[in-house]
This record gives sequence, C-alpha cells and structure tokens, in this order.
Amino acid sequence: MTPADPPSGRGVDPGGQRGGDDPVAGRAEGGDADPLAGRPGAGDADPLDGRTRRGGDSDRFAGRPGTGGVVTSSRAATRRGLPAPVVILAAFVAGSVPFSNLMARRIRGVDLRQVGTGTVSGTGLYAVAGFVPLAVAGVCDVAKGAVGPVLAGRDRPALAALAGGAAVAGHNWSPWLGGAGGRGVSPAVGALLPRHPSGAAILLLGMAGGRLAGETALGTVLADAALLPLLGRTGGRAGRWAAGAVLVPMVAKRLLGNHRSTGGPRVWLWRLLYDRDTRRVAAAG
Repeated sequence: MTPADPPSGRGVDPGGQRGGDDPVAGRAEGGDADPLAGRPGAGDADPLDGRTRRGGDSDRFAGRPGTGGVVTSSRAATRRGLPAPVVILAAFVAGSVPFSNLMARRIRGVDLRQVGTGTVSGTGLYAVAGFVPLAVAGVCDVAKGAVGPVLAGRDRPALAALAGGAAVAGHNWSPWLGGAGGRGVSPAVGALLPRHPSGAAILLLGMAGGRLAGETALGTVLADAALLPLLGRTGGRAGRWAAGAVLVPMVAKRLLGNHRSTGGPRVWLWRLLYDRDTRRVAAAG
C-alpha cells in the first residue's frame, strides 16, 4: 500500500525526533516560544508583559517565582524598604524640628511662642526677622515634610500618606517646643511634593493668594478645601489618602489653636477661617 503523502510544504519527522516544526502543537525546536500558548522558552521575551525572562527566574507577570528563581515582584521590593514604624517615626522627628523658631532665636534672640498669637510659623518669623530668614526656614520646613514619603518609596502609597501626616503633626505639636508649633502648611507642601505635586501647588497658591489679600489663613483654608477633591481626581485613592493625611493635623491644629477656647461655637468658626479667636485682628495697644 502506498503511504499517504506528507502535508504540502512540510517535512515529516518519522520518529518524533527534533528537526522540524511540530504541525500539531506549533512548538518550534530549540526552546523557541510557543506561538499558540504564548509560553516563552529560555531567554525569550514574555509576550504578556514584553520583558525578558531567563530560565528559572520569577514569573514577573504573575508574581510567582520559577524553579530556583528569586521573587522580583513589587511586594518583594517593598519588603526591602524600611519598616513602616521606622518611616513614620523618622517623618515625625524630621517634622518636629522647629526651623522657624531656631532661625528667630538665632537672628533676633526671639522665641516665636512669645510673639503675636504664639504660632511658630513663617508669618511670625517674617515679622521679627524679615524675608531672608523666612526663605531659608521655609525651604527647610518644606524639605522636612518630604522625608517620610521619600523613605516610604513609590510602592507604598498608604505608608507615604501616613508619613506625610506624621511630619505635619510633628511640626504642629513639636516636642521640642512643649507641644507648640505652626499650622503645618509648609511640611504639607513637602509631604505632597514627591508624589502629588499638584496638591503642593494648590497649597502654595492658597498661601500666596491669602497673603496678597491680607488674610493668609483664609487663603490657606480655601486651598485645604480644594485639596481632597483635586487629589482624588488626579491621584485616585492614593491621592485621597495623601490629602486626608495632611489635612487632619492641619485642621485639628487650627481648631485647637494655641490655647483652650473660652468662647462659643463662633470661636471655632473664626479659628477655622481666620486662625484666630475673633473675626477681625485686634487693634495693637
């Protein structure tokens, strides 16, 4: 009986040996990629994620290690970072350094807790020392707010948000000042700058606009009100976390003020809007 002719254009592998393409499974010899199953051979590109895998390396698409490989998923990278308590503690300690008060004592020998409303802030520093010390202290206050989020890294957005909030809390209730401090705008700018620069920009615009209008506190609270929806729109869940984490200590400090309130509910409103216990600034003398 005459054997059947082989398929047109293809060689026959009579013993199932290598040397030609497998017409059924579509597997090529020599470890080449399987065009039907999408499985790469040794050293070939992974058609699912476009990255090259080596034999025994981890599956970077599924996050599962191969035989004898090393896990290279984002979770493994996260584990190589600093522990979360260390990041938060470092953020709080950095935020607690009172650069404005240090500058005021160095330049003018003045403790800002004894000036005006007692708020240790750039506004008080400008009043006693001028623009240059304000600029230097301002840069330092922004930089200290970024310490925690930078240590957290880009793979841990929740930790970065908590670290930013810790920096603001350290600034507002500094242990070096017996629990006194500022209102947290500058460290909040620094906390948002690495991951959410649009949030940092809105806080700076609010502060600058308020200063030009003669009501820095009012401009700041308007920026605070815009921060959460803005970052929710531009940064998603991570943006909402970052905004909420810095807003909580900022708003809490404004409401608590530098001393216990002896007035009614209206005082809380004035504190929230104007960062003082009255609607208008009390006349000097």
